[in-house]
Amino acid sequence: MKSINIKAERDYEVTFVDDWKKSFSEIAHSYAKVFVIAPSELVTRFNLESLRSNSVQVVATPSGEAAKSPEYLLEMWEACANFGLTRSDAIVGIGGGSTTDLAGFVAATWLRGITWYAIPTSLAGMVDAAIGGKTGINSSHGKNLIGSFNSPQSVIIDHSFLASLSTRDFNAGMAEVVKAGFIDNPKILELASKAKENISELIWLSIEVKAKVVSVDFKESKQREILNYGHTLGHAVEKLENYKLRHGEAVAIGLVFAAELSNVTGHLTDEIVNLHRNLLAKFDLPTTYKKDALPALLELMASDKKSRGAALRFIGISDIGKPVWLENVTNDEIMTAYERISS
Repeated sequence: MKSINIKAERDYEVTFVDDWKKSFSEIAHSYAKVFVIAPSELVTRFNLESLRSNSVQVVATPSGEAAKSPEYLLEMWEACANFGLTRSDAIVGIGGGSTTDLAGFVAATWLRGITWYAIPTSLAGMVDAAIGGKTGINSSHGKNLIGSFNSPQSVIIDHSFLASLSTRDFNAGMAEVVKAGFIDNPKILELASKAKENISELIWLSIEVKAKVVSVDFKESKQREILNYGHTLGHAVEKLENYKLRHGEAVAIGLVFAAELSNVTGHLTDEIVNLHRNLLAKFDLPTTYKKDALPALLELMASDKKSRGAALRFIGISDIGKPVWLENVTNDEIMTAYERISS
C-alpha cells in the first residue's frame, strides 16, 4: 500500500488503496461510533446505506456547495447530537471537495474537535480539497470564509471512484492538476496531455506538490499561498455564478487571468500564458468570462481570505514552477489582464 506523508499540526498519511470499503471497515472497528457524511447521490450510487449499523450512522447531504451553508451545518450538529457522538468517536467524509470540507469542519467544531477521515471520490477532491487540512463552509459574503485548519487522521485514495465521474467532473478536476504543474512540477504538464492514461501518476504527483507545500506552511503564513494560484478570481467567479460552475471550471478562468496578470506585470512570457489556454482547452474548460463582470468580481475579491487590508493580492508565476507574489497590482493592470480574458 503506497502512501504520502503530510506534516501538519500532526503527521498523517494519504494512502492509496484498491478497496476503500476494506479501509472503511478498519475505521469502523476502531471506534465505538462512526458518523458518515456523504452526498445523497453518492449514497445511492455506491450503496452507502450498506455501511449503516448500530455503530455507523450515514447522513445524506445535498450535492456540491449546497451542503456548505451555516443552516446545514446546524443540521449536522443536531445529527451528531442525536447519534450521541463523543470525543472518542469519528467522522468520515465520503464524496467530493464540498463533502470533505463540510465533514472536516463538523469534526473541528463538534465537542471542540473529534477525529475525522477523508475518502474523496472526485478527482478534485483527491488532488486538492481532501489534502491539507483546510475545512469550512460558505457564507453569503464568499466561499470558505467560515472554517478551520483541521487535518484528517488519514486520507484514503481509491482510483476506482473515478470511473463513476462524468466527463465534466473529471475535466473540472484536471484544473487543479494543471495548477499543480504550473506552480511546481513541469512533468505534470507533460503528462496532462494524455490525462486518462496517466491519471494514477498525475494524482500522485499532484498530491506530492500539495504535501510538500503544506508540510512547510500548514496555516498559510506565506508559502502555502502558492496553492491559491488561479483561485482569487476563481472563487469570485464561483460566488457570482451562485456555484453553478464546477470549482475547477471557475479555477480554469482564474488560472488564465493569473497568467495574464503575471504577463501584464512583466513576469511571464506570452508563450506560457498561451500554454495555460491550450492545456485547459484540452479539457473543455472555460478560459474567458463576462466582460461586464469585473466590478462585481473586484468586490468579491476584496473579501477574499488572501486579501490584506484594502489591497488585492494575487499569486502569479514567472516561469513554470516559479510562483511570485503580486502584492502591488494597480487597477489598470487588473483591468488590462481581465480584458484579455473577457468574452
